[in-house]
Amino acid sequence: MRTEDGHIIHECISGDSASFGLLVDKYKASIFALAYSRLNNFQDAEDVTQEVFLKSYKSLRTLRHWDNFVVWLRSVTINLCKNKIREQSRRRDKFSLKDQNVEIIEKASLDSYREEQSSSWRNEALNSLDEALNSLPEQYRQILTLHYLGGMKGEEISKFLSISHDTVRQRLGRARAMLKEEVLAMISANYGQQKLSASFTFRIIEMVKKIKIHPTSGIKGLSWGLSLGAGLICAALLLGQNIPINLSDIAMGLPLPSEMKVLKVGEIPVDAVKVSTISSIGNKGDGKSIAPDLKGQEKAFFMAPQAEGNTIVKKADIPSGGWLINTAVVNGKIYTIGGCLCVFEEYDPKTDAWGTKDWPIKDQFFPSTCTVNNVIYIIGGDATGNGGGPVPTVQVYNPVTDEFVKKADMPNARYYICVSAVNGKIYTIGGRDVANVNDPGGNVFSSVEEYDPVTDTWTKKADMLIGRWYFSTCAVNGKIYTFGGIGQNNACLSSMEEYDPITDTWTKKADMPTPRYGMATSAVNGKIYAFGGLNFNTNFSSVDEYDPKEDKWTKKTDMAFARWLLSTAVVDGKVYAIGGQSAAVNLVTTVEEYTPEGWPFAISPQGKLPSKWGMLKAK
Repeated sequence: MRTEDGHIIHECISGDSASFGLLVDKYKASIFALAYSRLNNFQDAEDVTQEVFLKSYKSLRTLRHWDNFVVWLRSVTINLCKNKIREQSRRRDKFSLKDQNVEIIEKASLDSYREEQSSSWRNEALNSLDEALNSLPEQYRQILTLHYLGGMKGEEISKFLSISHDTVRQRLGRARAMLKEEVLAMISANYGQQKLSASFTFRIIEMVKKIKIHPTSGIKGLSWGLSLGAGLICAALLLGQNIPINLSDIAMGLPLPSEMKVLKVGEIPVDAVKVSTISSIGNKGDGKSIAPDLKGQEKAFFMAPQAEGNTIVKKADIPSGGWLINTAVVNGKIYTIGGCLCVFEEYDPKTDAWGTKDWPIKDQFFPSTCTVNNVIYIIGGDATGNGGGPVPTVQVYNPVTDEFVKKADMPNARYYICVSAVNGKIYTIGGRDVANVNDPGGNVFSSVEEYDPVTDTWTKKADMLIGRWYFSTCAVNGKIYTFGGIGQNNACLSSMEEYDPITDTWTKKADMPTPRYGMATSAVNGKIYAFGGLNFNTNFSSVDEYDPKEDKWTKKTDMAFARWLLSTAVVDGKVYAIGGQSAAVNLVTTVEEYTPEGWPFAISPQGKLPSKWGMLKAK
């Protein structure tokens, strides 16, 4: 489906009001953020955003340059915000206590007090954020709001505000420097919960259906380009030639029918089809233009819930907390295993509740885990939790029977290995022969071993290109990816590699944005998300997205606060970041739910879903 603003506007003017939903979805977050940066009130910002789109729909035919639609939206938003501020100012000027009924005032005040008390934590947080933002110059406050509330990247902000990308980068950097790290974390967390829901777009669509705008005539007022197109058709008819021409393309100055690539608009994944199948302009006998109906995926799209995402939400704390916990997922529940406290707990995302399980294995601290065929494999670890020696033990836990079964030991016991599963087989990767993280000595391994659960046997595979420990692995689309870690001589790595189990080969891929170790990775819908990490003196709170197809990194949102040695697991397309260690707090109990951009996905995630350190949930 074609997604250029000009083409969508043309469809709307031709009578297809539902197409306007594409424009709403594409720009609603930006407009909402801009409105909030000026009004400082979420409800007022939403009201203005709705008014902006309704006003713009009514005036679509007056827009002379369709490619400047977003600039026009920005102008309309600013003007409506000014009007809103003036209206509020007049209301305050006219308000007088002696004109009001005292009893009504007292009752309203009491109701207001009760309401504020019930949500005081939220009000205090938002008030603190407002105060922090209001202390900034308007240009910096605007950039921060567009980035955190609007979810916009530097290039998008640049286009939206009609300023250079360098200017955006400079303002964003200065704005961040003016605020404390905790305030930025609060902004990210709170703004993530204030974004417009998918229902907003559908509400606008229902409203614009009742607004009549005159469809574009196929004859009257032909532009030069359209006149030329009509002339070509006439010439073709006179010459008896069969020239396939899409008149709507000529009218818009667009290319003739051709294949188009898959595009993504706002929160909506849109599958591209041939241009020639999208639209045509014609006339019925009554002179009215013929508007193409939404078909197939397009109708299904407008009837289905719209995609959302790139948000972080706080969930119930893990009871014990801790770092180097490993996770595995079975039947929609997350199991946290091992860690510094050698615990075993179960989390149900549906009820947001934790339960404690019996952990009979007392000599296997910091094991690695993964799931294959709905049972959890617990591999390796530390005998005492304090450098007592790496253990080669492999245990299998069945959540249905609540039983543990011993399996064949791994050939080469070592600390801090990563484990991933592909096609029903398990791969143990990397590690170190010294447990103390402050000890620069010891050997760093690049070795890889394959375990077959069916035969309960181990096989040596090709080594990694660079040996590492405290790193992360993640499997997607039948391949395993390694991220960061610590190399030989305590070198902090940004490098990543791709392993193909079929060919038993390793390939260098694009480096991570920053060198770090102790991060957690998980894959959703074919993309990998890296959470947190450490670079000796710097803790990270960032969530970065890696696209294996494009071999490209993209900065997403941030967690509430920086941490490393955390764990992640995926349930229903959402990633749960669990526990870890921070600079200020040794044991972190925080659990945050990350919704990737585009969720809910039209297509279920393919391949395996990883948990902590790339530990994989296999089918």
